[in-house]
Amino acid sequence: MKRSIFAPVLLIGLGIIIGIFLISNITPDFVGSLLAKDKIEIGAPAAPATASNSAKIINDALSNASEAVLPTVVYIDVETEVSQDNQFQNEFHRFFGIPQGERRQRGSGSGVIVTTDGYIVTNNHVVANAVENGIKVTTIDKRIHNATLIGHDPLTDIAVLKIEGEGFQAAHFGNIEKLRIGEMAIAVGNPLGLNSTVTSGIISAIGRGNFGARKSSYAVENYIQTDAAINPGNSGGGLFDLNGSLIGINTAIATETGTYIGYGFAIPIDLVKAVVEDIIEDGEVNRGYIGISLRNMDASFAKGVGLDKIKGVMVQSVLADSPAAKAGIEEADVILMIDGKEVNSSSELQSVVATYRAGDEINLTLFRYGKTITKSITLKSRDSDDMVFKGIETPDEQKETEEAGPLKFEELGFEVAPLTDQIKNEYNIQSGALITDVQRYSVAADRGLFPNGVIVKADRQDVNSPAELKSILKNKHSGDVVMMQVKYQETNQLVAIEIP
Repeated sequence: MKRSIFAPVLLIGLGIIIGIFLISNITPDFVGSLLAKDKIEIGAPAAPATASNSAKIINDALSNASEAVLPTVVYIDVETEVSQDNQFQNEFHRFFGIPQGERRQRGSGSGVIVTTDGYIVTNNHVVANAVENGIKVTTIDKRIHNATLIGHDPLTDIAVLKIEGEGFQAAHFGNIEKLRIGEMAIAVGNPLGLNSTVTSGIISAIGRGNFGARKSSYAVENYIQTDAAINPGNSGGGLFDLNGSLIGINTAIATETGTYIGYGFAIPIDLVKAVVEDIIEDGEVNRGYIGISLRNMDASFAKGVGLDKIKGVMVQSVLADSPAAKAGIEEADVILMIDGKEVNSSSELQSVVATYRAGDEINLTLFRYGKTITKSITLKSRDSDDMVFKGIETPDEQKETEEAGPLKFEELGFEVAPLTDQIKNEYNIQSGALITDVQRYSVAADRGLFPNGVIVKADRQDVNSPAELKSILKNKHSGDVVMMQVKYQETNQLVAIEIP
């Protein structure tokens, strides 16, 4: 009886032991190897490198900022009117059998929400020429909204739209004063129809301008340059820092192909804010103007006015009856600061002034031939100016002498002649020396002198004839710089020529 019980118990005990062994040692890989001994291992068992903590921090910063700002950027679809006098368009329509009466086309861009109740900033060129009810905005949740154009400013390429609703996520505006070259940034927009696209790069320059992105002498061009990829469709989108703060509105690219080849440009946020506030409050931009034309400084100009280094921006001409004229600003003054803020390029100065409104008072720190002075100016609207630069005040009577004939300045490389009655009428002046020829690669040519201008002042002295110009120049020595004021039909120009 005992033997018959012992055998089953022994078998049960062995089964338990074997079961424990199988559970603890047989893995899926072991079973797999039994079933398929020739299985191929795909991929390495571990990553070949481990990201450093610093790299993880940067990755997290980029990801966190991107996720945070995506809801503030919208896609803009625009239906625009096409001009019928475009010969290429007409030929295109005929070739493809499109009816000649069809004058509309579609475009797209980006925008950034700036208030929780649906105000959106974008580029003027994105929505310019939009037909009535032709602007639609798609938010991050894929909802499509009809948008109203509240106002636009072609001179800064900024426009403001409004969509109905509440609770939208608005962008946080950054501090442009803290922006540094080399810091990381992300560009967010809808390039090439790819919605909610994020690219990253660095701030590669600040204060880029004067490359004619907008065809107006009054356009404000003072851009942030970035190598974050920007393509068609990014226009109006946001440039953000790693805090997720909006630092600029993407507006242009440097390209020879029409697409990104390395650099994009954004309107700085301080200028964006000033324009957007004006448009939301008044429906238009109430920008203040000084009433001057400017040119950037270089070594010759600095030497010509007595500056110890290249700095500031030179006043090239002054509008008649403008705030600048009334405040006593003169040609060849060098503007060093506006309200204590240094300015070192014409684009930077324009951008600073554009943040003020008509009626605001600003203080200019000037350098005038060896002295630093301050002038207070009350800005006024450009529309209230006649926008005509004042003529050069010269004596009504001009001495006629035998020396008042054509003269050639060989070492400088240009030739002048007396004024004819026709030139006096065309240029609205009474005296000066007409530039009839400028030699290629000469000192004069290198400094930007070209024919058909009238030299009206040299070394701060009136020039009434070629002979007077010769008299002024003959007293100069090698290394001296002569400042010349030259009047062309469309503009006045200051030229600094160093005597060889």
